[in-house]
Amino acid sequence: MNVLVTDPIADAGLDRLREAGYTVETDYDIEGGTELIEAIEGVNALIVRSGTEVSRDVFEAAEDLVIVGRAGIGVDNIDIDAATDHGVIVANAPEGNVRAAAEHTVAMTFAVARSIPQAHGRLKDGEWAKGEFLGAEVNNKTLTIVGLGRVGQEVAKRLDSLGMDLVVYDPYISQERAERMGAELIEDLHDALAAGDFATIHTPLLPETEGMIGEAELAQLEGGYLINCARGGIVDEDALATAVDDGVLAGAALDSFATEPLPTDSPLLDVEDVVVTPHLGASTEAAQENVATDTADAVIAAFNDEPVINALNAPSVDESAFPRIEPYIDLAETAGKVAAQLLEGRISRIEVTYEGDIAEEEIDLVTASALKGVFEPLEWQVNAVNAPQLAEDRGIDVVESKSRQSEDFQSVVRVTVHNGDEELSVEGTLFAGDDPRIVRIDGFRVDAVPYGHMLVARNADKPGVIGLIGTVLGDHDVNIAGMFNAREVHGGEAITVYNLDQEVPDAAVEELLADDRIITVTEITLDAANGREE
Repeated sequence: MNVLVTDPIADAGLDRLREAGYTVETDYDIEGGTELIEAIEGVNALIVRSGTEVSRDVFEAAEDLVIVGRAGIGVDNIDIDAATDHGVIVANAPEGNVRAAAEHTVAMTFAVARSIPQAHGRLKDGEWAKGEFLGAEVNNKTLTIVGLGRVGQEVAKRLDSLGMDLVVYDPYISQERAERMGAELIEDLHDALAAGDFATIHTPLLPETEGMIGEAELAQLEGGYLINCARGGIVDEDALATAVDDGVLAGAALDSFATEPLPTDSPLLDVEDVVVTPHLGASTEAAQENVATDTADAVIAAFNDEPVINALNAPSVDESAFPRIEPYIDLAETAGKVAAQLLEGRISRIEVTYEGDIAEEEIDLVTASALKGVFEPLEWQVNAVNAPQLAEDRGIDVVESKSRQSEDFQSVVRVTVHNGDEELSVEGTLFAGDDPRIVRIDGFRVDAVPYGHMLVARNADKPGVIGLIGTVLGDHDVNIAGMFNAREVHGGEAITVYNLDQEVPDAAVEELLADDRIITVTEITLDAANGREE
């Protein structure tokens, strides 16, 4: 497997990838565009930071790409929708630099409140300007936190311990969660800013957050301080410079900017009470090692077909829970493959049902694998990353349900496919914890080992049918490894499932269908998506 790294990361991450046996190439001069498109050929994993633009054109050119790892938090330089369309995992490393970003935010809060950089510069110039700086204490002041994510929570803990009252604006959290942090949740952004003496920004850069803090919002923070160590583009920088220069705000501190490096003609540089640093939030030795190794671990997991813990566009699962669901991932995919090949017509709806112990687990990854199984026989380019998106794009309804009760087995996964007029279900379970079996097909109780080549025959329940099938297969040199027969009622319709050692020749299928007792014959190959129905 080949890994391309286009932005500098700590050696600890590179070493981990090489120790895992992968080829790692570093090229820090690539910024994106044509150069990256040319370099991405044959690459299985791409690792970037904020300096590389990974566009849709890149994903269209990257036929072998499995994962893009962002060594850090922000992913606004990666086209996640395009990645999903092409089945490529995008993963970031949100935990590695959380502490560093939070500490830098606190440092910037004190720096702007006490005019530390300005006083430092004056003293370096030989001027003892003691009487010109009157700072603000944070004790007994109110801090408005815009975005209570990982970094926002860490900032809240630190400044709460220093005597600040906390208010939060975050549309995605509950009052209970805010209260657990010792904060008051305010649902209106203007009201939240008006309540604060200091405001700190901790939201990602999204279409709904771009330019979120403008002239009107800054006016609500009158006399206060704004700190942004999150992402550039959230705050209107021209409006901020004007607000501080005119005295609407007492000061501001920024570590992230809409354009980086910050242009030399930025109005922020002309206002004395604006403190700026060149995106240093994650610039600690520990943080850089953490994000590098976290990103390397994500790449290794993706290559090993294991859950990628911080995947942004793929189902994930807690590392401790993965061993409990792992056997069901392949089982659900197999049930989906069998169901899709047994039902005629265009699939319009897929139901994935969990019964028993498996219903207690995180099953998003299992459901995605079931969809992958349904779609693979249709020769769609599909994996667990883009399977849910493929369903949505093609207007296929997906329904997931759980029940803690299971009649016959400790756990059951059922995949049901609909074509508008008919439906067909395939159920699977695990024997002895890790031995997968297909136990029902379209309501018929079977016991099929899901591997290799299978033949599913619907036939009239009449004497001699099973013998006929065995004879025809034998005449065409197809060996039967195992079989199971089930029927509705005596003399009604039956299903016979065969495990075979070889593919079934077309001539054998035609000979079977020539007998009026046989209704349908479906050959299913489970180690490749090339089943067919006659």
